[in-house]
Amino acid sequence: MRLIRLLKNDIAREASEWVDESIISEDQAQQICRRYDVDYYQHKNASLGYRVLLGLGYLFVGLAVITILGANWDDIPRPVRMGGLVLLTLATQFFGMKKYLSGQHAGGAGVFLLGNFFFGAAIILIAQIYHLGEHMPDGIFLWAIGTLPLALITRSPLLALQSMVLALVWFFVESGMGFYPALFPLFFLGTLYVLLRGAPSVTLLLFTVFAIGLWFEYSLSEWWRDSRYFYFQAEHVAVSVGLFILLYAFSHWLYKKDGVVARDYGAVLAAWSLRFGLLFMLVMSFEGPWEDLLSADWAHRSSMALISLGFSILALYLAALGGKLRSVGTLVFVYLTTLLLVLVSPDDGGAIYFQVVYNLVLIGLGIALIAKGIHGGISHYFFLGVATILLTALLRYIDLIGDYVGGALLFLLFAGLLFAAARYWRGHHGEGASA
Repeated sequence: MRLIRLLKNDIAREASEWVDESIISEDQAQQICRRYDVDYYQHKNASLGYRVLLGLGYLFVGLAVITILGANWDDIPRPVRMGGLVLLTLATQFFGMKKYLSGQHAGGAGVFLLGNFFFGAAIILIAQIYHLGEHMPDGIFLWAIGTLPLALITRSPLLALQSMVLALVWFFVESGMGFYPALFPLFFLGTLYVLLRGAPSVTLLLFTVFAIGLWFEYSLSEWWRDSRYFYFQAEHVAVSVGLFILLYAFSHWLYKKDGVVARDYGAVLAAWSLRFGLLFMLVMSFEGPWEDLLSADWAHRSSMALISLGFSILALYLAALGGKLRSVGTLVFVYLTTLLLVLVSPDDGGAIYFQVVYNLVLIGLGIALIAKGIHGGISHYFFLGVATILLTALLRYIDLIGDYVGGALLFLLFAGLLFAAARYWRGHHGEGASA
């Protein structure tokens, strides 16, 4: 499905206009909306803009109340402070529950969001009253874990996103102090439940995927590290690449599912994993990163190799189920071959060869994306391919400035590859073929 995600919900409004103009019947309009998992009657409800403004309004109400309390905090008696914070939080959550049970789910979620802010302020201010602050990240954790049950009960992506953002803040503060956030999986398991059972949310999906990857990499650091603090080693780079290949294969497996939401999620994951993959390739088009990898200690190469191999096997399996075995198989081959060559290289003297090869691979990927975009009528792939080639040329110009002969030769090579691709396209699709 190649529908632009941000415009998908406009189908309900367009279908309603087609019905008014007698172009289609109301039953046909409902069938079209069901095809894309859209509520036909949603144009009669509050718009997305209204809900966003309402949510921001609740946010600023909460900030205003917290500001007033903070400004007059020392003048309020301690029992009044304590009771007021508890009553304010409970009253807000009770009002939110009342709205939610009356069928106003969006409004109830907004009030719950406000109540969660009051809950966090209560934790901070009560800790200040009783001087509870031995381990500061505990307060953030209590705030995050306290918002999670409401997200699970209501299955609201907004509340789940709030809980995940707070959990990520706790994760970075806790790990920054040298401690392992062992309970972090509770949060992304909760958001996975909301993604499966609640309303679709691309933002929550991307936050959840980021959280899972972050937790896995940090867990490896906890296993590998020989000091108190997180240390990003060369092995993490190899594992991260394997994770993105696995994510790309998983996205195509997800896209083959029957549900519209699953296909939407699969398309989003495929697009973002491809973008980050190209960004990584652009970074590796310089000689410096290869020198760092080739001169690294690779003290944990055995466990890293097993993890990378496991990711590759799982990616190939998912790719076979998703009908993308050829493309994912090519990625796995390049990935494992590069990793093997880096591990067996005696020194960093061969960095220039890796750089040249990956620049050529980048151009090849750009051409493949352009061809796929034209052949499939997908502008995203076409413009991504063009951007990849232009960025590669620009980076090489910046990298080779002063070496004009080398830069000119590389640009001529890029031009030759593009001309060859254009001639191939013209020969197979005729002169009328265009983007």
